Order: sequence, then C-alpha cells, then structure tokens
Amino acid sequence: MDLTDARWRTATRSSNNGGNCVEVADNLPGRVLVRDSKDRDGGTLSFTPGAWRAFIGMVGGPEGAD
Repeated sequence: MDLTDARWRTATRSSNNGGNCVEVADNLPGRVLVRDSKDRDGGTLSFTPGAWRAFIGMVGGPEGAD
C-alpha cells in the first residue's frame, strides 16, 4: 500500500501518556491507517472507514477521529 499521501496526526487522547501514542491518517480513500508514533516504520494497521467507526464506538472515542 502506498502511504506517500497519508497525512498523519497524533491521537488527542494519547498526548499525556508519556510517549505511548498512536497516529491516525484518515485522508486516503477507503482507508484509515494507524501506527505507533514511537516506531513509525514498525508497521501500519489499515481499517475500512466502517470498521474504524465501529472500533472507535467500542472504545468510547469521538467517531471518525481519535
């Protein structure tokens, strides 16, 4: 998967966790990407927008955000 155009942002709920942060890119068509901010080359999870909304709904975060 080409990640060249991914615009990454740090999840707002991760900001005070002593560096335990995730980054989200939701600007690519049909994909929401998630990676560890401490290990950006360590791997990227890819979700469909629907699966991402379901995940966020289950963990109690704001829909479609972080």
